[in-house]
Amino acid sequence: MNTPLDDLARRHLWGHFTSLASVQRVGLPIIVRGEGAYVWDDAGKRYLDGLSGLFAVNVGHGRRELAEAAARQAQELAYFPLWSFGTEPAVRLAARLAGMAPGDLHRSFFTTGGGEAVESAWKLAMQYFAAIGQPRRRKIVSRNLAYHGTSLGALSITGIPALREPFEPLLPTAVKVRNTNRYRCPDCAGSPDCTLACADDLERRILAEGPETVAMVVLETVQNSGGALVPAPGYWQRVREICDRHGVLLVADEVICGFGRLGHMFGCDRFGSRPDMITFAKGVTSGYAPLGGVIVSDRIAAPFVEDPGLTYLHGLTFGGHPVSCAVALANLDLMEREDICGHVRRHEALFADVMRDVGTMPLVGDVRGCGYLWAAELVRDKETKETFTSGESEWLLRRTLSPMLQEAGLICRTDDRADPVVVLAPPLVAGEEELEFIRRTLKTAFAAARKALEAR
Repeated sequence: MNTPLDDLARRHLWGHFTSLASVQRVGLPIIVRGEGAYVWDDAGKRYLDGLSGLFAVNVGHGRRELAEAAARQAQELAYFPLWSFGTEPAVRLAARLAGMAPGDLHRSFFTTGGGEAVESAWKLAMQYFAAIGQPRRRKIVSRNLAYHGTSLGALSITGIPALREPFEPLLPTAVKVRNTNRYRCPDCAGSPDCTLACADDLERRILAEGPETVAMVVLETVQNSGGALVPAPGYWQRVREICDRHGVLLVADEVICGFGRLGHMFGCDRFGSRPDMITFAKGVTSGYAPLGGVIVSDRIAAPFVEDPGLTYLHGLTFGGHPVSCAVALANLDLMEREDICGHVRRHEALFADVMRDVGTMPLVGDVRGCGYLWAAELVRDKETKETFTSGESEWLLRRTLSPMLQEAGLICRTDDRADPVVVLAPPLVAGEEELEFIRRTLKTAFAAARKALEAR
């Protein structure tokens, strides 16, 4: 890898969550083109995009109709803010989302991304409670190892220690509870069914903090960090009951799970959840333009509707950018026209079979997921579930598996922010050919990595 673009990248580009030292040593692929479920680098190598860019390119790469929607809007109105004005694309998109979202979630506040959406939801919850005479409700509860963004507010909500430590102390009003990793759950280890102890931990924490101080609970529908942590049946219903009992708002973080990833427009529909707010981003435009937001219930909006002196004191220059909103509308049209959610549901059984097959490999302790979001957790010992040391994990994921998978033409995530996992989330247009390629590639790479591990 020694192209002119690579030389420029080594000298000038600072990638997100990217080791600059590693870039200087080995360079990095420069992706220049995409079509369907595949992308190509500047040397002409093709890869299956097994991560949808970053859980975003739901309808696949190279969709001309989305690029054309952006161009048409830019020619008509390239930019105008939503500060005391509206634009046609933003108004139409807000109405479209209101028709899609569950319950009485009828109003959208637009941002440019997911972390901003989560932080916007927290600020809105605090101002809402102040408006209805409960100003002490300022705390937010999220789950251990969950990722909700990296700005200082959103990072306080994020539960990944390695991301938080360099910037601590963070906001003390963000507290953490157990996640839904049944594979590592001591309460469920000897039980044939989930005990929902993870949900009960939420109530214990709310009571310990004082319910009168807690504004909201924010949970990904399926938690990505930690490796596709799927909630057990009844989890979301128990959480809803707990929030209602203590007057706490429930927010579903759908930044990854929304817009078809789990086979429904919103992941909460899959689990029968009715949140008070939904945060979204990524798949709303399939990554073709930056856009995020919060869909808000009528109950939360009510004080702001009824009091002309009350304004939500928050805004972003490019939140609800007209070009992005136009792309989102075209993306939703495309998803409905091609029945993208139905495609995911029709292929989910095959994806599950692929991952169960991968799960038979000696290196794999657990596979879990649903829809088009799956993960394989890697272990040293399958019987005892013994995991790897940090040094072993670094060697296994970054020095061994990642190069193998990249060489084989598969882009996916190797992640050890918790226990080491390999995460798959291909574009929602991926079909049998792509899923079978994932099967073959993972099994070959895992077998080779296990052999290399035994030889160390």
